[in-house]
Amino acid sequence: MIRRALPAAAAAVLFVTSPGLAHSLLLESSPAAEATLAASPAQLRLRFNNRIEKRLSRITLLDERGTPQALTIAVADGGAERLTAAVPPLAPGAYRVEWHVLSSDGHVVSGSFGFRLAR
Repeated sequence: MIRRALPAAAAAVLFVTSPGLAHSLLLESSPAAEATLAASPAQLRLRFNNRIEKRLSRITLLDERGTPQALTIAVADGGAERLTAAVPPLAPGAYRVEWHVLSSDGHVVSGSFGFRLAR
């Protein structure tokens, strides 16, 4: 009887604790992934599904040549699940945003997406 109860109890513990241990997922961005913009964005905004540690997060913007430019995150802006960074004026072309955040479960999560500035 005990042997049968242990697997069920372990599964129940995993089910109950899983939502609290979820990695951060990017829910939305501005500019949006794969968007084509008519003008250079003044800011880059990212919203995640849970709280992130802003001071330990970073955003890098890469141009068509792959030249990286680290963006400064405005720590005081937005909620605990949002990152905002000022963007310098951009020339027309393709860009890739790479982000790295410390998730509320203690894991570092990374991702990227692209957008284009029309010529």
